[in-house]
Amino acid sequence: MKINEIIIVEGKDDQSAIKKALDAEVIVTGGHGITENTWNLIKKAYSGPGIIILTDPDFSGEMIRKRIQERFPKAKHAYISRADATKKGDVGVENASSGNIIEALKKARCKQVEQIDLFSMDDLLHFGLVGLKDSSMKRDKLGSSLGIGYGNTKTFLKRLNNYGITREEFYQHGEALFAGNGKQDKK
Repeated sequence: MKINEIIIVEGKDDQSAIKKALDAEVIVTGGHGITENTWNLIKKAYSGPGIIILTDPDFSGEMIRKRIQERFPKAKHAYISRADATKKGDVGVENASSGNIIEALKKARCKQVEQIDLFSMDDLLHFGLVGLKDSSMKRDKLGSSLGIGYGNTKTFLKRLNNYGITREEFYQHGEALFAGNGKQDKK
């Protein structure tokens, strides 16, 4: 598989995992301390073939993602679930399988410039994505299936509304994952 866009990752181990999974160009940010040279590389890639941001599913990765998003609002975003990116307690893209990396990149999406409030708390309640013991796990599963990653309730709702998810997609993926066991009693 070949990806046209340039993939932005945090570290060299992430780069190695990407290169092992597929034929792609990769830019390494080196963490939070993104150098001016790296910013220039990202700008050139953004102006050319485009970029896909694939950072670690942790606080640091989200902060780096947000910094890049601020400068490059039409960047695509790819997410690997925390479970798929964890090995022996270490969380990072480098721990994901080649299959998980490819799947995340296939589902990469652009954040919409204007937020559309298509989804509400009622939609989250429909599948038990809020207010239950297993709501966090369910958001992780559905986020992975939709390609928008894990988020707490507020972040998940924001991503549903910002990444162009349709109601049909949401309910189709939700039904496939939670068929018959969406709503549950609070325990």
